[in-house]
Amino acid sequence: MESCSENVKAVRRSKEEKKLLRKQIKASHTLLKHEGISTVSQPTKSLVVANGGLGNGVSREQLQDVLEEVGEVEILVMPPHKPYALVTYRSEVSAQRGHALNGRQLQCGDQIVTLYLSYVNTVDSELWGCVDLPPGLVLVEEFVSPEEEALLLDAIDWTSHDEDVTVQKVLKHRRVKHFGYEFRYDNNNVDKDKPLPGGLPQVCVPVLERCVRDRHTEVMPDQLTVNQYQSGQGIPPHVDTHSAFEDLILSLSLGAKTVMDFRHPEGRSVAVVLPRRSLLVMKGESRYLWTHGITPRKFDVVPACDPKSPAAVTSDLSNHSNLTLSRRGTRTSLTFRKVRRTPCDCGYPSACDSQQPPAPPSPPFLPRSQTDACRLEAEFVHRVYEEIACHFSSTRHSPWPRVCHFLSSLEPGSILADVGCGNGKYLGVNPDVIAVGCDRSSALVQICSERGFQAFVSDALNVPLRSDTCDACISIAVIHHLSTQKRRQAVVEELVRLLRPGGRALIYVWAVEQEYNKQKSKYLKETRQQGPTRDSTDHNNQESKSLTGSTTDAHNTAQDLSGNATDAHNTAQDLSGNATDAHNTAQDLSGNATDAHNTAQDLLGNATDAHNTAQDLSGNATDAHNTAQDLSGNATDAHNTAQDLLGNATDAHNTAQDLSGNATDCTKVHRETESPAKLSVHINRTAFNSQDLLVPWHLKGGGRGGCNQGRGGDEQGEQGSKNTLDPPTEAQAPAPSPVFHRYYHVFQKGELEELCVRVRGVAIQRSYHDQGNWCVILKKTGDR
Repeated sequence: MESCSENVKAVRRSKEEKKLLRKQIKASHTLLKHEGISTVSQPTKSLVVANGGLGNGVSREQLQDVLEEVGEVEILVMPPHKPYALVTYRSEVSAQRGHALNGRQLQCGDQIVTLYLSYVNTVDSELWGCVDLPPGLVLVEEFVSPEEEALLLDAIDWTSHDEDVTVQKVLKHRRVKHFGYEFRYDNNNVDKDKPLPGGLPQVCVPVLERCVRDRHTEVMPDQLTVNQYQSGQGIPPHVDTHSAFEDLILSLSLGAKTVMDFRHPEGRSVAVVLPRRSLLVMKGESRYLWTHGITPRKFDVVPACDPKSPAAVTSDLSNHSNLTLSRRGTRTSLTFRKVRRTPCDCGYPSACDSQQPPAPPSPPFLPRSQTDACRLEAEFVHRVYEEIACHFSSTRHSPWPRVCHFLSSLEPGSILADVGCGNGKYLGVNPDVIAVGCDRSSALVQICSERGFQAFVSDALNVPLRSDTCDACISIAVIHHLSTQKRRQAVVEELVRLLRPGGRALIYVWAVEQEYNKQKSKYLKETRQQGPTRDSTDHNNQESKSLTGSTTDAHNTAQDLSGNATDAHNTAQDLSGNATDAHNTAQDLSGNATDAHNTAQDLLGNATDAHNTAQDLSGNATDAHNTAQDLSGNATDAHNTAQDLLGNATDAHNTAQDLSGNATDCTKVHRETESPAKLSVHINRTAFNSQDLLVPWHLKGGGRGGCNQGRGGDEQGEQGSKNTLDPPTEAQAPAPSPVFHRYYHVFQKGELEELCVRVRGVAIQRSYHDQGNWCVILKKTGDR
């Protein structure tokens, strides 16, 4: 009986032991469920150590010291980024002692981890083997001595900011100095005509002479980039710009080691350990084709080196029988390069910027000043209409009914000014009025003349007609081509100036809301069966000089553009002046706008005679005098005019780093925190995703060169001048149509009215939505 009692006592466990056993069993279940590791109850030579892996901060050295307290370890496998390890002892007795380490606690940095050990049948391990380095990559360990390292680090004076000698920058993830030539992060290149006068530091000369002597390079570098990385900092994967530097790149690691990741475009990757004081030589394929970068982290998973053997310099993480953690310190890299003077002709054209076709010009930005606005409109409005005038005219031959109704309501003998008359299709609607038109495009004015209409070249911002002379003015699809609110308001003021007291003006602008009162505009409805058309003829809806266009996918059509105030963003403006949307309330929509620069000018009568008389009424007024001057005379707020006053002028995504990276240890500076919004390109027949955009026009019929055929327009079909060119023969493929982009600001509900009420001396008689356009009829009251 005594022996039985003793056995019962032997299996009794304390509360702490029971708790430990429960956690051990739970750890075993977790390993089986998530890692497929099966534990066993009978003793073996192998154990799994839960909570004892690289993934939870336990280093190989720390774990090995604990395990070897109880016996000789034969194999220790620590998979990268996993919270467990596998160990095999030399004998089963040692493994049983190791099993007794269950519950052992380790201090790992700022945390305490508890080890839970269980038996496993076997540990499959592969001996550590160095993988092949990328072709052309050479690593030379201990290239400089500790004394030379100290001299080089001392020579990099981070407190000095002598721009005559070096250029120093503080980037988001590191700080950097440039010697010899500044590396430009805005274009990932160097200005080869602007060397820095200081050249390379003299302390580097002996190191570079040794590189030449040891045949690592044949030429002396002339550009040095110094990067300092604190623990946890890195650089995105990139390929150094081919056109900026010659083939060979030398990179010296000082102060601490790190791991640099190389990746082939087809997916193969190699992690290269860069020891302290080592030299990395990149040339050929490793320099031109493979990306290289440093992952930002405070610990690297590296090979655990045998002190008796050379350090392992590559880490093939699929072979993880000999990995450990390495805490990063402050590392300084000196990267030497030779500036290239001729285009690169390397054998890797897919990655070579010298051998790539020129990239299409990037979309322009919203203007930040009066000068910017003039340039944008000159390039993306005025020039475009000169080029597309004939094709455009062939698609504009059907006057709109509600515009015709306004024109027909005028008294016989009334004087009508059509500001922005295009091809003149509204000038002959009412033969009982005296109609005169003007347009910025001399080519369109010429078409008007050929059709027998009176028209002249003029900018809508300054029409060379006397004040108070017109009974009516129309501006159909013109104001939305002006790129700032200040300039759009100036056009309204110019229309009012021309009117006599009691005269009326009709204004049409393209609307954001292409679906209104649950009715889609013709612009959205008449999508061709085969999908979005490339045809630029906007024959159904947009009276404006507008057309194909818009860049949205399905999610943009989610807006309810019915005009029933269901879209908080679009309908947030309370036309009574009580803006209800916090996004739009940044503007005082009650007419109390605090934009002093808009109200500071009186555009009524301040336009100088010199400007008005400078216009050639024969139609030859040049672009320069119309766009070169601020018609308000008060272009004093270059910053504020850059913002779309409806809240669309922010552009956070432009501040991102260049993650494609085209320089060794160099990324773009995260500094464009207040950059203007970049204009998007619209896609045909879809809802608008922004108010300021570029609308493409696919030119047909040869542009201005095709004006001799089909100029009449009215005799042409809705598709434009189909017979202006002979069909291509079998051996002659049709040339792709040129594509031009026109700037538009599409108006939200209430925005046109708000623009008009800012103008003194007018009353809005009526406002309405007409086939995807917002429209107002103004009356001049005379009290100006």
